[in-house]
Amino acid sequence: MENFNLDTIMDLVVKYGLKLLLAVITLIIGLWIIKMIMNAIGRNMEKRNVEATLRQFLRSLLSMLLKIMLIISVISMLGVEMTSFVAILAAAGLAVGMALSGTLQNFAGGVMIVLFKPFKVGDYIDAQGYSGTVKDIQIFNTILKTPDNKTIIIPNGGLSTSPMTNYSTEPTRRVDFTFGIGYSDDIDKAKSVIEKVIGADNRVMNDPAPFIAVSELADSSVNFAVRVWANASDYWAIYFDMFENIKKAFDKEGISIPFPQRDVHVFNEK
Repeated sequence: MENFNLDTIMDLVVKYGLKLLLAVITLIIGLWIIKMIMNAIGRNMEKRNVEATLRQFLRSLLSMLLKIMLIISVISMLGVEMTSFVAILAAAGLAVGMALSGTLQNFAGGVMIVLFKPFKVGDYIDAQGYSGTVKDIQIFNTILKTPDNKTIIIPNGGLSTSPMTNYSTEPTRRVDFTFGIGYSDDIDKAKSVIEKVIGADNRVMNDPAPFIAVSELADSSVNFAVRVWANASDYWAIYFDMFENIKKAFDKEGISIPFPQRDVHVFNEK
């Protein structure tokens, strides 16, 4: 009886142990081959100048499909009947699909983003309450890198159906400013000073021409609305430099910049 049990165990080890070993070897080699295939496809698409956004998305999708096929092949090597396995997968797929409806929505959103291209890798966008440069568009998520080097992961489902601002679509942008002067200062002189400062900045475009006009008679200041056009890449540099240059020019010309003040009157009651 003991010999029978021992022989049976040995037969099972030989029969299924060999299958398990072959399955593990197939899995390891298969993953290595998939990695090599994906690297080759990536290099080929790069040589053909395929857009980075589409390139990364297709690589992620193809890699996932190949790995699913590999796993099915490994399971079949273990002796599992594929007909029954497919039926189980179909039933499980329905249940998982209902449970992971959000994930499927994110997948559909990723497809929509790749097809309609509201943004691409390298664009600076504002979406879902976050702003940053698009670093990667994956199957389910889009990865942003913020100016202070934070990584933001946004699901594609909401990203594809919600409002989004793309700051990189147009090559030029308008930079808006508001500068205030005192009521006792000369409006024409202040306007001339602003024009000189703007004219001295080579980054400011002449077409469209800069716009300078009094926009508001505020409580303590006369406010100028100033609008200039520049290349999108120069937006923030001009924005910060202009405030500093206008302040220095106003100081040099004796033009005041009002700030909140309060007069306190003291009455002595006898």
